Amino acid sequence: MSVFGKLVLIGVVGGAAGWAGLAAGVKGWTPAMLANVAQTKFTALMGRQAEAMPAATRTPTGPVIYYRHPDGLAEWSATPTETADGKSFLPVLASEDVSFDPEAITPLEAESVERTLLYYRHPMGLPDTSPVPKLDSMGMDYLPVYADEASDAGSVTVSPGKLQRTGVRTSIAVFDPMATTVRAPGIVALDDRRVSVISLRADAFIEEVEDVTTGSIVEAGEPLAMLYSPDIVSAAAQYVSDLRSGEGRVEGSRQRLANLGVPVSVIDKIAAERRTPVQISLMAPRSGVVLERMAVEGMMSEAGETLFRIADTSVVWVIADVPESALAGLSDGNAATITFPGLPGETFSGVIDKIYPEVDMQTRTARVRVDLSNPEGRLLVNMFADVALATGDGAPVVQVPETAVIDTGDRQVVIRDLGEGKFAPQDVVLGRQAAGMVEILEGIVEGDRIVTTSTFLIDAESNLNAALAALTAPEAGE
Repeated sequence: MSVFGKLVLIGVVGGAAGWAGLAAGVKGWTPAMLANVAQTKFTALMGRQAEAMPAATRTPTGPVIYYRHPDGLAEWSATPTETADGKSFLPVLASEDVSFDPEAITPLEAESVERTLLYYRHPMGLPDTSPVPKLDSMGMDYLPVYADEASDAGSVTVSPGKLQRTGVRTSIAVFDPMATTVRAPGIVALDDRRVSVISLRADAFIEEVEDVTTGSIVEAGEPLAMLYSPDIVSAAAQYVSDLRSGEGRVEGSRQRLANLGVPVSVIDKIAAERRTPVQISLMAPRSGVVLERMAVEGMMSEAGETLFRIADTSVVWVIADVPESALAGLSDGNAATITFPGLPGETFSGVIDKIYPEVDMQTRTARVRVDLSNPEGRLLVNMFADVALATGDGAPVVQVPETAVIDTGDRQVVIRDLGEGKFAPQDVVLGRQAAGMVEILEGIVEGDRIVTTSTFLIDAESNLNAALAALTAPEAGE
């Protein structure tokens, strides 16, 4: 090449470098981008069309970050290694690694895609911006922030490689009934409606007591004791007299015996025999277990004094102590599943019959009553029980896995998957929790895709973007 040709070549190269330097100052291009631009401009000046040239390839730069499998399998190594068949893992340089940062576009793409550069932000997230490219104290380039990025503050775009390496998983918010179960300790108690106290309505002497003791099982109508009562004998004599005389006071005499507590069967027997009995039999009013026996032979019982207490145990109550916080989803009629330590391997089913209208001031629990059938009498009073109560009315609700919720204490957040690798945080209002799911009252709807794993990683990046977007871009003269 002649001296003149060399001078022309030097001038062309110098002009291209100067133009590239000016463009770099305005658009924030990197040295690698400048090399590509210089090659394009130089080719155009030499009379060749840039479109006819092969696409410029970007040479990987930076230190080795890790090593990948030579066949493209999902295997990586932090140090040089080999596959089982002896192939060496390939090094991956810093420029080849995927990152959370927006993908850089080449100068040729920049010419076809107009993007408005707002400012440059600190690479480590510090509140420091610059109108022109610069380096931080560690020699790291400030990162450009474009208008299309700032308009979507709080969101973050994650490359497919980063998603795979960080193990990000997503799921869809579903609209199903919430299967919630409240567990509480309980104890067996008698049904108050099935307990009878046996006493007399007149003074009487107990002449004989049947072979009945505490714990004995009696049937309705079974005799319990024989007694003598002057008031009852007098009323019986009057009834017999009225029957024999045929006067119209028979009904009154019969009613007087009934008022004194004489059983109907005894009154009918007096009417049939037309004879006044000396002793009256005391009958059991219901079938059940004798809880108390106060009657003793020879004692004198005053009117109203308790002689026996009998309970029907074919149906018992299980009283569960439910925490105050779990009462909202309970209502009468909800199903209950009960087990007893004293009856291992057996499960009993019942329903909530009553939720007592008070909360214990010390334990902060409310009593919930469950009716339980006990035909064989195997459930004994004061037995301990483990009670599982179904809550809710079966209405479907929006729910997501518990792992999808980030609870900071003053706010609850889920990460929405917006598609194409873009994610954004969303404030939500939580409801009930059960079986690894949590109800969402506000914030998302059925069908929204949310992140269930690696939520903190994406939330940290999106919070950084939102904080930087809140900063005011510096003036050009600063």
